[in-house]
Amino acid sequence: MQLIFVDTEEANPTPTGWALREFGAVDFESRRTFHGQDSSRQMFEAFKTWLESLGPERKVFVSDNPAYDWAPIHFHFHLYFGENPFGHSARRIGDFYAGLVGDFGRSSEWKRLRITKHDHHPVNDAMGNVEAFARMLAGERVEPARERPCAHCPSPELHGD
Repeated sequence: MQLIFVDTEEANPTPTGWALREFGAVDFESRRTFHGQDSSRQMFEAFKTWLESLGPERKVFVSDNPAYDWAPIHFHFHLYFGENPFGHSARRIGDFYAGLVGDFGRSSEWKRLRITKHDHHPVNDAMGNVEAFARMLAGERVEPARERPCAHCPSPELHGD
């Protein structure tokens, strides 16, 4: 199993006909990167070739938000090749972190473990996610947010104080 961290930047985040401006991918083990700047067939051929160059292991799509990032990649792979090398599933970093700390209310705190600044350049954002994930695996954790003010509020930010 090979973890590939992906981030997308889109011009039109609707469920039909994504306007995928660019995307970035980082192989977790080697830290090799790929940067796609449009959604053309040639770009996805290059991405497919890059993925294949990483070896024969099954590729697992990992993202900050797979509900946003996975769909346009899946769409374009099927449009051009009739299949997606990642298959029909993806992994969400926040769920992994929440499981590690035993609290699903803390699913965004992992973002503070990034080293590379989150600047909406998809390669930088994917690399920051790789770095944070590596730090999670090494046992680093983020101090929990302050206590929830009441039982019915899912987070302090939603309480309004």
